[in-house]
Amino acid sequence: MLFTERDYYQDVIDLLANRGVDLEDIAILVQDGQKDHIADMPIEMALSSVQHVLHKTEVQDAIMTGLAIDDLAEANLLPEPLASRIASDHATYGIDEQLVMSILGVYGTISWTNFGFLDRTKPGIVGRLNQEQHAGGRVNTFIDDIVAAVAAAAEARIAHD
Repeated sequence: MLFTERDYYQDVIDLLANRGVDLEDIAILVQDGQKDHIADMPIEMALSSVQHVLHKTEVQDAIMTGLAIDDLAEANLLPEPLASRIASDHATYGIDEQLVMSILGVYGTISWTNFGFLDRTKPGIVGRLNQEQHAGGRVNTFIDDIVAAVAAAAEARIAHD
C-alpha cells in the first residue's frame, strides 16, 4: 500500500493567521536579515522562501504542535506547574526552543545562528508576539520562537542557493 503524506500548508497558514501572523511579516524578517548579502532583495523572493519552508512536513508538525500547546496553555487546559511555566514563558523553560530545532535542522547550522540573532533581538513580528505575551495578552511562548525559526530557515535556504 502506498502512503501519501498530506500537505498541511494551508492549515499552518490559518493557524498562524489566527494568532495574528501573516507570511509577509515573516518575509520582512527574512528580507531584513539578508540585506547585507542581497541589498535589493524583493519581498517576493523572501516570501517565496518562507512558503517553501512552510511546505516541509517537519516544519508543519512543529508549528501545529507548538501552537496547540500555546492554545492549551491559554485555555488553562494544562496541568500545574507546567501551565504556569508556559503561560509566563518562564526563563528556564526551554522546550519552545527545543521544538524549533526541528525546523532549524532542515536547513543546517546557518539557520541556528540566524535564529539566535532573531531570538535575542526580537525584531518585527517576533518582538510584537513577545510583547503580547509579557503584557498579559495571549500565551505566545511557542509562536514567537516558531516565527523566528521559520524566518531563520528561510534565510538559510536563500543562503544555500
